[in-house]
Amino acid sequence: MSEHILRIDPAGAARATILIVPPLFEEANRTRRTLVLAMRALAADGFAALIPDLPGQNESLVPLVEIDLARWQDALAEVAATIDGPLIVASMRGGALIDHRAEAAAWWRLAPVGGASLLRTLMRARVSADREAGRTSSLEVLQEQAQTASLLLAGNLLSPAMVAGLGTSETQAVAPLRSIGLGTDGIAGTPLWLRAEPGEDSAMAAAIAADIAAWSTTCGIS
Repeated sequence: MSEHILRIDPAGAARATILIVPPLFEEANRTRRTLVLAMRALAADGFAALIPDLPGQNESLVPLVEIDLARWQDALAEVAATIDGPLIVASMRGGALIDHRAEAAAWWRLAPVGGASLLRTLMRARVSADREAGRTSSLEVLQEQAQTASLLLAGNLLSPAMVAGLGTSETQAVAPLRSIGLGTDGIAGTPLWLRAEPGEDSAMAAAIAADIAAWSTTCGIS
């Protein structure tokens, strides 16, 4: 099934295409506005930029409960295969867990995180929500339930396969790769994925675009 793709093209011929892989689950919603600003900045600098909807996310008609990490990895690789010309895959946070099957000229990762860390964050949010609702739960109980039944975590109904995959997944080696953090050692800005509501950081977006463009030049792509 074809999923929606948000694409912003430059005025002329593209120097290269940037395939942006946003964070996973609710973190994607909190960072999308800033990533779109980064796409616009990239387009102004001569790059095409796109963000594909993953199966089970955003406008997708596929239920999230039918998805696991492997399917997301395959879906992203399929999108990459349709792109002509030089391609850079630019991932943020958990997006770096699914970017390695795509064929690209280079990769760029911002604040990559392991699946186990993402899963703990989702489960802690569920425990807190249960507590506020007067229900008793714990990480241990949720982990046991997830072995045999789908689990609702921060509004996301996740299959046992997705939970198991997150629990063991780590970012995979790709090359050439630029992997940077957020803050003094990398891109300046706030951790938008920690906010309660979607936010926007125009300075961070500009820095992301500039760093990707510089990395492209370093790799001899443009």
